[in-house]
Amino acid sequence: MAAVVLATAGFDHKIRFWEASSRVCTRTVRYPDSQVNCLAISHDKLYLAAGGNPHVRLFDVANAAASTPVAEFSHASNVSAVGFPHDRSWVFSGSEDGTIKIWDLRAPPRCQRSYTCDGANGKPAACTSVALHPNQGELVSGDESGVVRVWDLTADKCSLELKPRDRPDAPAIRSVAVAGDASCLVAATHDANVYCWRPDNNGGYALEHIIEAAHDDGSDHTYILKCRISPDAQLLVTTSSDKTAKIWSIARGFALEKTLAQHQRWVWDACFSADSAYLVTASSDHSARLWDLQSGAAIRYYSGHSLAVTCCALNDSSTA
Repeated sequence: MAAVVLATAGFDHKIRFWEASSRVCTRTVRYPDSQVNCLAISHDKLYLAAGGNPHVRLFDVANAAASTPVAEFSHASNVSAVGFPHDRSWVFSGSEDGTIKIWDLRAPPRCQRSYTCDGANGKPAACTSVALHPNQGELVSGDESGVVRVWDLTADKCSLELKPRDRPDAPAIRSVAVAGDASCLVAATHDANVYCWRPDNNGGYALEHIIEAAHDDGSDHTYILKCRISPDAQLLVTTSSDKTAKIWSIARGFALEKTLAQHQRWVWDACFSADSAYLVTASSDHSARLWDLQSGAAIRYYSGHSLAVTCCALNDSSTA
């Protein structure tokens, strides 16, 4: 089993696996019928989930010769999020068709549950992001209607709705993230604001902090594309159409720590290393970069995609 699994994908219909230290692409897997929107690596490093339009496909990470998926599931539209629980017994996915689905990986693979993000007009709202709570029993989603929802998998229902702006024209949620110690929940909106909630004493969440205009390139069209919380729950990264990724200190009240600004086009995605010391970013400039967060320097450059790189996934954890 590889000690480090790093994968990138995007508009060129290819998933590339990289040797992180040498920048060598060790394997390329075709994703023939669409772009790849999202990636996730299982905790044991055995499988990679890739979301496209409209499929979710699982690939064997350990078998470098395998090019066909070991499982495939379908939504009715673009898949915006994928992920695994710790024990890899199922996969979750979110889609622009307005649903969140849980896929049972036991033979034969099947859709175990399906939840719908209801929009203000009574129609499903496109699901833009899904994150698994560290308790492994809740999913947190964001959608085009501007609502963050908490889904209780035991009760099999939506247990909570959070609305950063409770109004009919609320900006869409672009990305959600939950800290690994469950200390905070973060959502980034289409208008480049970031909202942070802390768990309260009533089983819900209380809004604690807002980062207004977290990214601003001087135009009226600056978007946050992704937000992630570091494994140690100390840092937040936001990526943006302004060609940067920004690192915020959660411990210091979401103070801006660093701006990572070497990409030439939109930065779509980011993922932290297990020790929270490094970050991988994916960009429309056809590249991914590895950053040392202590210095803020880009120390590796991964080049080989022929079109925009829209997603990345990294698993360098030492335990399976």
